[in-house]
Amino acid sequence: MTIKVLEKTKGCLPSIIEKGDWIDLVLAEDVKLKCPQACKLHRRKDKMKDNQEDRTRDVIFDSCIVNLGIAAQIPEGYEVNIVPRSSSFKKYGILQTNAMGIIDRSFASDKDEWKLPVVATRTVTIPKGTRIAQFRVVPSQKATIWQKLRWLFSNGVKLIKVEYLNNPERKGFGEGTGK
Repeated sequence: MTIKVLEKTKGCLPSIIEKGDWIDLVLAEDVKLKCPQACKLHRRKDKMKDNQEDRTRDVIFDSCIVNLGIAAQIPEGYEVNIVPRSSSFKKYGILQTNAMGIIDRSFASDKDEWKLPVVATRTVTIPKGTRIAQFRVVPSQKATIWQKLRWLFSNGVKLIKVEYLNNPERKGFGEGTGK
């Protein structure tokens, strides 16, 4: 299976390694996220039953959508699943806000850059080029039986670097084509 990849930021072209089934993605820019050192417990007395205290906790997390520096054209009948690398939380204290990202075939123009929405649980600076996420290619729900068989008997994924994808723009990350 061949995926055309447009490297929008130099140094972000994914490479397939021998170990594992996922393909690593890197940051296209330095990322700085700030979080308070500790969350505070606020107590207030409202007109509650038996004069009980209402305990609330105000926690503010910093979040952003980080650029992964590529756009790609997925073959018909397939989609990409993007998740953080297993070490991303331990090393950087970040979580992906939507648990798993899905990139379908329609997100394939020169302007449709892959991104990762994250929230930080601590203050952190992550340098450009850091391996932060990973992806794999799977059949979509609209895949035909032939596309599923092709995936099942595939010799793996091949990434082909291209200068242009020349597909219609989908209107950006998270906007979709819905009406």
